[in-house]
Amino acid sequence: MPQTATPNSVSAGPASDVKTFVTAVLLTFAVGELTLLGYALLGVFGGIIGLVGGIFGIVWWRSVHDKKVFPRDLPAKSLIVLTVATALITLLAFLLVA
Repeated sequence: MPQTATPNSVSAGPASDVKTFVTAVLLTFAVGELTLLGYALLGVFGGIIGLVGGIFGIVWWRSVHDKKVFPRDLPAKSLIVLTVATALITLLAFLLVA
């Protein structure tokens, strides 16, 4: 039998779970794109710089959200900003690589 959510549950509901999944995908993709962008601009050294920049971005993201990379109740504004930033990084990478 499925268990019902308790007040101390990790999940805040299906919508929260979807936002957390999308955030995980976007953060991973953005770090990969920054690495690709650095590699396209400066070669291997640029790839390393892009990877370090992505790691610092995740650390910054964590500091903004109460020391959690994936907070229980992620604000929609944060997800929108992350989506726009990832889209801009992807567009820039496509323009430089193409």
